[in-house]
Amino acid sequence: MSADALAQLAASPWLLPALFALVVGDAFLVVLPSETLVVALGALAATTGHPNPLLVIPVAALGAVLGDLACYGIGRAGGLERWAWQRKPRVAAAIERVRRTVGRRTAVLVFTARYIPFARIAVNLAAGAVRIPLGRYLPLSAAAGLAWAVFNTAMGAVVGAAFADQPLLALAISVPVAILAGLAIDALVRRFAP
Repeated sequence: MSADALAQLAASPWLLPALFALVVGDAFLVVLPSETLVVALGALAATTGHPNPLLVIPVAALGAVLGDLACYGIGRAGGLERWAWQRKPRVAAAIERVRRTVGRRTAVLVFTARYIPFARIAVNLAAGAVRIPLGRYLPLSAAAGLAWAVFNTAMGAVVGAAFADQPLLALAISVPVAILAGLAIDALVRRFAP
């Protein structure tokens, strides 16, 4: 892909709706690269001027909150053992750990799980299933979604600014940086979580 084609893609009116859909979908399908896309858009904004990061951030945050809220609603309506995928050993173990602590440490779990794909699903399902009040859960989810969107957009923008005249290189570097940052956050949470 050429730099001109990349700039046209970055300015596309369909980019933000696609971002929104991808981020909402990532709440259920952790294979969707929503963090990577947000970081990449931050890098593109710094190198091409598009998309506007002041639009990327709220679109990504809203998608994150709506996706997490949908998981919360599923947990509230269906509990944590209703579907077969919830009983798979890795998912079931994560859900059980979260269930035990979600009522006591809701804020910490909602914020940290925002950066860990399977944990995010488990926390949001458990928050709904154990009936954390929506008035308590929603502000935490909104703050976590906004912090996540700002962090990822800023990370991309920093890499993009370092390679301002080379958008393809900025994009190529920002994606591995995002993956490494995610792995580092995951390792820190695992090391310091009880």
